[in-house]
Amino acid sequence: MPTITGHVEVNLTVSDPRRSAAWYSELLGMRARYEFEGPDGCLTYVSLAEPLSGLILCLVGHASNDGAPFSENRTGLDHLEFLVPECEVLEQWVDRLEELGIPHSGIKRPEHTPNAMLTFRDPDNIQLEFFWRGN
Repeated sequence: MPTITGHVEVNLTVSDPRRSAAWYSELLGMRARYEFEGPDGCLTYVSLAEPLSGLILCLVGHASNDGAPFSENRTGLDHLEFLVPECEVLEQWVDRLEELGIPHSGIKRPEHTPNAMLTFRDPDNIQLEFFWRGN
């Protein structure tokens, strides 16, 4: 069977790639890798990297985007989880989100699982979570 590395590059369609790049960079300390704008203006692409984890996040803008906010209730992406190494790290993320004025759920600990999570949304309403796996 062919292999994969286990690393994932995430590409998200957003309404304004430069605005989203600034938001993700400020929140996660991501750095720009490159930016592309098609000669016809139909596609804009900003690629970011998070230096510690190696996460690559690419933000894609299509001129045909109608600007409707993201909804996890449509077929496609439900949400992105950023895994944290310890449950206590979620408290640090609460502080960071509040420092940046980003609304969030507070730390949730569902009864049906030992996991814990902190949910919030990006400028296009894409649901994001900092997630600690308790098992």
